[in-house]
Amino acid sequence: MADLTPIPLPVLVNRMFRELEAKKSAFHLPRFKFAKAAAGRDLSTSIFGRRAATPFGPAAGPHTQLAQNIVLSWLAGGRVIELKTVQVLDHLEIARPCIDMETVGFNIEWSQELSLEQSLEEYAKATMLIEMAKAEGLAPGLEDTVIDMSVGYDLAGIRSDKVRTFIAGMKDASAVIERLRKQIPEPYARFRDLVYPICISDSVTVSTFHGCPPGEIEAIAGHLMAEEGLDVVVKLNPTLLGKADLNTLLHDKLGYADLMVPDATFEKDAKWEDVRGIVNRLGDLADRLGRGFGVKFSNTLLVHNHKQFFPAGTGEMYLSGPPLHVLAIELVARFRAEFGDRFPISFSAGIDVGNFADTVALGLKPVSVCTDLLKGAGYGKGGDYIADLTDRMAEVETSDLESYALKAFGLAGVALDDLNIPTERKTALATALEAGEDLRAAAGSDFDAWVSAVQLRNTAHYAARVRDDRRYSRSEIDHPPRRTGIPLALLDCETCGKCINVCPNDAIFRYPLPQDPVVTATLQPGAKVVVGEAQPVTRAQQIGIFADVCNRCGNCDVTCPETGGPFARKANLFGSVASLDDAPDRDGLAIEQTPTGLRLNVRDGGQRFVIDDDGTLLACSGDGFDVAIDLAKPEATSGTADQPVDVGRIILLARIARAVTAPTIITYANAAFD
Repeated sequence: MADLTPIPLPVLVNRMFRELEAKKSAFHLPRFKFAKAAAGRDLSTSIFGRRAATPFGPAAGPHTQLAQNIVLSWLAGGRVIELKTVQVLDHLEIARPCIDMETVGFNIEWSQELSLEQSLEEYAKATMLIEMAKAEGLAPGLEDTVIDMSVGYDLAGIRSDKVRTFIAGMKDASAVIERLRKQIPEPYARFRDLVYPICISDSVTVSTFHGCPPGEIEAIAGHLMAEEGLDVVVKLNPTLLGKADLNTLLHDKLGYADLMVPDATFEKDAKWEDVRGIVNRLGDLADRLGRGFGVKFSNTLLVHNHKQFFPAGTGEMYLSGPPLHVLAIELVARFRAEFGDRFPISFSAGIDVGNFADTVALGLKPVSVCTDLLKGAGYGKGGDYIADLTDRMAEVETSDLESYALKAFGLAGVALDDLNIPTERKTALATALEAGEDLRAAAGSDFDAWVSAVQLRNTAHYAARVRDDRRYSRSEIDHPPRRTGIPLALLDCETCGKCINVCPNDAIFRYPLPQDPVVTATLQPGAKVVVGEAQPVTRAQQIGIFADVCNRCGNCDVTCPETGGPFARKANLFGSVASLDDAPDRDGLAIEQTPTGLRLNVRDGGQRFVIDDDGTLLACSGDGFDVAIDLAKPEATSGTADQPVDVGRIILLARIARAVTAPTIITYANAAFD
C-alpha cells in the first residue's frame, strides 16, 4: 500500500504562486492552458440553482482527491467539481497498480485513500486556493464554481458519526478554514483576509457498490435529503441496459468481445423496473422537501479481469472510457424516453474533446471527465474542451448553452411539433429560426419548453449516432502507447514528460542535473577505495517523483515508452522524514536544510542512512559504516565500513538532492524551505 501524505497548505501556496511568477504555470499546467472565457459566449449552467461558469468538470476519482488535483481541474476549466467518494471505511488497502489506461480504461480503485478528516481538509485547502486564484485574476469571467460531494457505499456507513461529521464539515467548514487561514505564508499575507466560502458543498452524488440492493439506494438518497438537507444525485449502473442489450452493444456493435460482465452483476444490480419506482418516489420526496434530485450516468462497468496489469488475484476490474460512452448515452436516451426532462442528468462516461460539445447539447450537466484526463496532455485538455464548445457555439451563432442546444443538431424546427402551442405560434418560431433571429427573445415564455423538446430530440439523435460511430469501436481504440523495451533507469530516460502530464496528483516533475559524469567508486572494508570508469549523464533534464503524493497507481508506467515505471525507477523525494519512515518498502530521500547545507535522510536498496552535505564534504553514516567523502577527491574517502560502501551512489544522491532543491527550479521540496 502506498499511502498519500497531503501537502501542507503553506507549501501549496508557495509552490503555486512562486511557479506562476517564475514559470507562468501552476502545478505544471502552463498558464496558456488555463481555461479562458470567450467574448459573447456564456457557458454557464445551473446545478440545483447554483451557477457554474462552465458545464465541465472532473469526475469523482483520482483528479478530485488532493487539493492540488482539484485546483488543476479548476484552472483547466472545471467549474463543477465532483469530489472523490468518501466512506466510513477510510483506511483501505487498495492494490497497486490500480489504473490501466493502455487503450480504453480499467481500474480497481473505488474509494478515497485519505481519512475523512484529511479529505475534509484537502477540500477546504482546494476551496481556499481557488479563491486565491480568483483574487489573482486567473479566471476572469469563469469564476462561479460548484463543488459536489460523493459519499458511499451503504446506509449504515453514511449514517455513522464519522460520515455525518464529514458532511457537517463540508456544509460548514469555518473551523477548518480559520485554522488554515493562519498558515498562509507571510509573502502571501494578502490572502489571509479573503472571504472564503464556509459551505464547501451542500449537494451530493450517491455512489453505491455494484449489486447494492435497490431499497438501500433509495434509503441512502432519502436519508441524505431528509436528514442531511442535501440535494442528491444517484449514480446508476450500465447494467440497467440488461444483459442482452448491453452485450449486443459491447460485443457486437463495438467489438469488445473479450469484456465479460459477470452474470452475478446483472442479477444483483437494480433493474429498470426498480429504478423506475426509486426515481419517481425520490423525485416526489425531493419536491416535498424542497430539495433537488437527479441521476447520473454512469457508474463504471464491472468486468472480468482478462489482463496481466493488475496484481495477481485481481478477478474483476472496472471499465471506463470510449465503450462506456456508448452504453451510458444509450441509458440516457432510455431514461429520457421514460421520464422526459423531469430530472436533471449528470454525465460522465468516455468524454473527450471530440464528444464534449455534443454531450453538452443534450442538456446534460455537468459533463465530467476522468479517463481522458489520465491520457496525453492530462489536465491540459480541459481548456480544449472549453475552446471547442465555444467554437461550436460560434458556428451556430449562439451565445448561451440553451440556444446552443436548440441549434447544435439542427432539430429545433422539428421539435416545434412537440410543443403544446398554437399552430400560428409554431409558424412564427419557425420563421424566427429560419431568419436567424434571437430565439430566446422570439420564443419568450415558450423558450424553456422549446429547449426541453429539442434536448430530448438531440438525445435520441445522438444515441443513434454513437451506436454506429466507429471511433468508439475496439478496432479504433485498441492501439497501446509506443514502447521501446528499454529498461527505465534512475537517470537519462527519454525525458519526454508524458508521465508528468498524466499524473493526476502532480507527483512527477523535471529537474535539471549538471551533466558531469557519475563517479564510480566503492569503499571496501579496510578503507580502500576502488575507483571505476565514470558513467556519462546524457540528458540535461531528469525525472523525479514527489513520493508523498504518489500512490503508485501505475498510470505513468502505462504511458512511459520505457519499461519499469517512473514511480519505481526514478528518484523518489519525500516531504519529511516521517513520510519516508512511513513507507518502509519504498526507496527515496527526505531533504532537510541545515545551517551548513543539506541533510539527506535516505533509503536506498532498503538500507537507511544519512548524508550531511556542506557543499564540499559528504558525511555519510548508516548501519555498519561512517564515512567522509571529499567531493573533489572521492578516491580519498575515509572512514569505517564493515561492508562495501557505494561512494559513487552517495555522491549521485547528493547531486540529485542539490538539483531538486536548487533555487532555479520550483518543487514541493524547496517550496517547503520557504
